[in-house]
Amino acid sequence: MATDMQKLIGTSEEDDDEEMDMDVKEEDDDEENGEKHAAPVMVGVGGMVTGSSNNQFQHHNQQTQDQMGTPGGGTRRCRPLEEKERTKLRERHRRAITARILAGLRRHGNYNLRVRADINDVIAALAREAGWVVLPDGTTFPSRSQGSRPVGGAAAVVTSSPSQMVSQHSPSASVRGVASGYQSSVEYNTGRMKGVYIPSSSPYDLSSSARSHTSSLVGDGGEPIESHPLIGGSMNSIDDKQIVDLPSKLLERNFAGTTHVPVYVMLPLGVINMKCELVDPDDLLKELRVLKSINIDGVVVDCWWGIVEAHSPQEYNWSGYKRLFQMVRELKLKLQVVMSFHECGGNVGDDVCIPLPHWVAEIGRSNPDIFFTDKEGRRNPECLSWGIDKERVLRGRTAIEVYFDYMRSFRVEFSEFFEDGIISIIEVGLGPCGELRYPSFPVKHGWRYPGIGEFQCYDRYLLRSLRRAAEARGHSLWARGPDNAGSYNSRPHETGFFCDGGDYDGYYGRFFLKWYSQVLVDHGDRVLHLAKLAFEGTCIAAKLPSIHWWYKTSSHAAELTAGFYNSCNRDGYAAIAAMLKKHGAALNFTFPLVQMLDRHEDLSEALADPEGLVWQVLNAAWDVCIPVASENALPCLDRVGYNKILDYGKPTNDLDGRHFLSFTYLRLSPPLMEQQNFVEFEGFVKRMHGEAVHDLQG
Repeated sequence: MATDMQKLIGTSEEDDDEEMDMDVKEEDDDEENGEKHAAPVMVGVGGMVTGSSNNQFQHHNQQTQDQMGTPGGGTRRCRPLEEKERTKLRERHRRAITARILAGLRRHGNYNLRVRADINDVIAALAREAGWVVLPDGTTFPSRSQGSRPVGGAAAVVTSSPSQMVSQHSPSASVRGVASGYQSSVEYNTGRMKGVYIPSSSPYDLSSSARSHTSSLVGDGGEPIESHPLIGGSMNSIDDKQIVDLPSKLLERNFAGTTHVPVYVMLPLGVINMKCELVDPDDLLKELRVLKSINIDGVVVDCWWGIVEAHSPQEYNWSGYKRLFQMVRELKLKLQVVMSFHECGGNVGDDVCIPLPHWVAEIGRSNPDIFFTDKEGRRNPECLSWGIDKERVLRGRTAIEVYFDYMRSFRVEFSEFFEDGIISIIEVGLGPCGELRYPSFPVKHGWRYPGIGEFQCYDRYLLRSLRRAAEARGHSLWARGPDNAGSYNSRPHETGFFCDGGDYDGYYGRFFLKWYSQVLVDHGDRVLHLAKLAFEGTCIAAKLPSIHWWYKTSSHAAELTAGFYNSCNRDGYAAIAAMLKKHGAALNFTFPLVQMLDRHEDLSEALADPEGLVWQVLNAAWDVCIPVASENALPCLDRVGYNKILDYGKPTNDLDGRHFLSFTYLRLSPPLMEQQNFVEFEGFVKRMHGEAVHDLQG
């Protein structure tokens, strides 16, 4: 047995290993002896545990043991000796590994772990290093997130009676890598009253007005305690528990002196009508002047394929855009232009309808397979299927050639704006809503949040591609889409494909998802290659969506149907980041948290994790050193939303000083121009620019 143990765990002179082995031996001895060495215990009236030699109790205990057995009345079958020995070896091996992990963390990681630390101590230490608060009872919460405070506007700290609590201190920790928001060394200080845990150092510290507020507290012995400078609220007593109401007003982070991040405002969708005319130029000029007064850097405008090339192939009408661009140049603003090869209308936030060009719709009526198709055969005319990227089905041209001709025409028509530096970024539309994704959750087909969506690979061109891939793999029967993936509004656990342990992780599932996601990457690769040729010398960008629902499940079903092979054992965004890096393109990521701030119940229901998704995408991009721009998915008018954007746009503890390339505010509208909302927006712009803002506490 000793030889076997040495093979499994080796020998060590470390005290930690010796103590762990002794601990294992003691537990093994107890397990072997079992009931023979177990002394009967009785619980007294006062709750004290006492030994008992009462014959009546022992007799009752023996009867209970005799009655335990198999359903047939036989005695309990003992495990074979060999099985017991194997169990002991496995347990000793596991404990030896645990001991070495703990010893390594203490020795090399500077973790303050006790000798007999368990996994809970390790998790608590890691959580504290990440900037979280971990109380002795295991309660864990962010130390700096304004949005994580209890409902009611003030943070309530519930403690037991002061005489029953012991002052706790958590070791300070340095934060490494990219931090999700504000992170710093956190120490807990009970101040003059035991049992109240308040971070003594937090980026969202209590306001000065809160510090000056005083309240009378009572100490352990009943004597009054002078007001603590960190406690600026009232304290109530409920069932012998003290509730300290902390003030809800928090200090804003100071961005003075930080990197200048340009802020752009997206113009209304209908700023150019279907005749390619500028709508309400006088009103627009007034609004642009107001925006210029707070020093925004520029505006963003969609150049719609359905407007410019509406009637005949390669006949382009840029007249309305020329007038708009001239107005922007006169105000000395910059331009970001979106090559919008999708239709507008039918999605959240769309207030106008701009279809694909009429001549494309005519082709679609005779050949509907040019559009994405779901398993029921429903066509989606929001954009062209990627299956025709190389198919000459558009009046003798492929889809890729159509996109390139459009971009080249724009570059020639507005060459003076490129030469003067007025046009700073060209964002290339790559799918529905201009995003690189499949149209897997179309509202027009009945999808509602948080449905998983459906695969969109059933047009004949994509099915042909799938068949070729299956034959090349040697499994021609795999030339089909999943038949157990549910419908648009299914939940992952309701399907055989996306449930835990489902077919998505089987041989066929991995083959299909790899092909499905590779089609997405290949489409982006082709279009961006031509965009780089058309706009040589100008920054190009591609837009990714934030599909955060079902992110906490193993399959990430909503991401899979959209084309992102991001299940729990894969990184679905690394390949996309590498493709963007290949073409020197920036990543424009739709910021997901703003529209979710008031829908926390939806996040839990959909097992969503917007914050986790944000940092995965940001790290995937920054790991390959490509710039990241961002925009809000829905209108944001409050400071809480702006603070969230600033957290990601300018991370505090990023040693490399990474930040957004630019931020686009979605979008210019009457609510934004209201006085109170506009004042908040002005403060946000100043902080993005790295300017001091003196009235944020108002």
